[in-house]
Amino acid sequence: MNKLIDLPPKSVEYMGNDNIVMIDVRRPEEWKATGVIKNAHKMTFFDMFGNCDVPGWLNDFEKIVTSKEQQFILICAHANRTRTIGNFLIQNHGYTNVTHLEGGMALWLDEGREVIFD
Repeated sequence: MNKLIDLPPKSVEYMGNDNIVMIDVRRPEEWKATGVIKNAHKMTFFDMFGNCDVPGWLNDFEKIVTSKEQQFILICAHANRTRTIGNFLIQNHGYTNVTHLEGGMALWLDEGREVIFD
């Protein structure tokens, strides 16, 4: 069985430069507060109440992750949401190359890595 892979910020930074799809699942107020990793797709999964539009999110997701085998990186604040979403995509939808940013944006920012604001 496939499992979610934790990637340290250094690896994510390198892979982002290599055109691996990155998806930031945080909310707009989080993006505004901390910035986002360059080239990350902003696709909120859970709203502030923990609700989500799974069919709508998957429809948008499938436009950028076009096969079950394509590698992608999920990003959130502390790697809690991405663990839940990543395991959901593996177990319920058959994705086989699911990774996430270990420590989330908190660790990324602690390490002084680049973010953009837009």
